[in-house]
Amino acid sequence: MLRRAVIFLAIVLGIAAYCNFARVEPLPKADFPLMKISAEGTPVPIWSGPWSCVLDRRNGLLWEVKTDAEYLHDGDWTYSWFDGERGVENGGDCFFEPQRCDTWDLIRRVNEAGLCGRRDWRLPTPDELMSLVDTSVPPGYTQIDKHFFPHTRSGDYWSSTSGRRLSGVFEHLKEGAVAVNFGDGRQRTLPFRNAAFLRLVTEVEEPGSTASLFKNDGE
Repeated sequence: MLRRAVIFLAIVLGIAAYCNFARVEPLPKADFPLMKISAEGTPVPIWSGPWSCVLDRRNGLLWEVKTDAEYLHDGDWTYSWFDGERGVENGGDCFFEPQRCDTWDLIRRVNEAGLCGRRDWRLPTPDELMSLVDTSVPPGYTQIDKHFFPHTRSGDYWSSTSGRRLSGVFEHLKEGAVAVNFGDGRQRTLPFRNAAFLRLVTEVEEPGSTASLFKNDGE
């Protein structure tokens, strides 16, 4: 009997120690400024799913949410930076269409699909991307709230800012575009040819509501 009691106590202490040292992400508060939005453009309760977009009510921004479905919004796919004129075409890694894997093509396809009722998706600015960086996340983890933005990688995400001079080993390529790294929460300039991640964004006219989510639907 004593032996069983000792074994049971050891198990309980082991579980307690694990829970104490393991990092458990806190759940978001019900009044959190981020709101889940369905593929049709309607609000989703904070504790529910699925959702396809996230509305940042503070900044009036609607964000694409990534998936693991190996299709249009897959979070593991990467893209070269291209705006139709400047940059490098088809330099990323997309499984379903090997001939076009750049920022220009993803924007076109997402707008054709009308994600969350919108057809004006675009590349975010560096400041917009930086607004998603969660500095409360401990080092070594992806610097974003994964309760709202699952399948985010600890890597570089393209912004809309281009024409920046390159330096160091990339100096011979002359210029590139700005990316934000969600591994360390910092900005950097990358060659257009680099394969980086991508999260599209659009704006709402009333930051605190969902009233203007559909302003470009059907255009």
